[in-house]
Amino acid sequence: MLYLDARILASILHIPHTGLYTFEHKKWPEVEGFHPNQILSILYPNDPNVHPNMALTTNRLSVDHRLLHHLIVHQILPTGGGYTKLSRMQVFIMWCILSRIEFCFPLIMLKTMVRAFSQKKSVLPFGSILTKVFQHFQI
Repeated sequence: MLYLDARILASILHIPHTGLYTFEHKKWPEVEGFHPNQILSILYPNDPNVHPNMALTTNRLSVDHRLLHHLIVHQILPTGGGYTKLSRMQVFIMWCILSRIEFCFPLIMLKTMVRAFSQKKSVLPFGSILTKVFQHFQI
């Protein structure tokens, strides 16, 4: 059995273990300075009716924001399946990037893998880093 936390993962991958230390799946992250209405007004400037409790879709995003979302769902928070909906965590990561606020990527990687593992139908994200983890633990 091996023990892996965000700090160890950061060390293995030689990436920083700094920034906002939060991960939420179903609800909005509670972080000082983060207000869902604020980022939603940036992402959907032409829709005054958008609110934090509604289903958010990519089809009304600007080209720049769609590109950012594309990068997030393929690199930062990889998901299997459709990419037409925005999760609350994806919107939060977009806010961090647009606001130049650092987030703890190793934590997000680890939590994303754990979440995928616990679901019945899911693709294992970040599979390529498992080789480095196994090498680190000499497995």
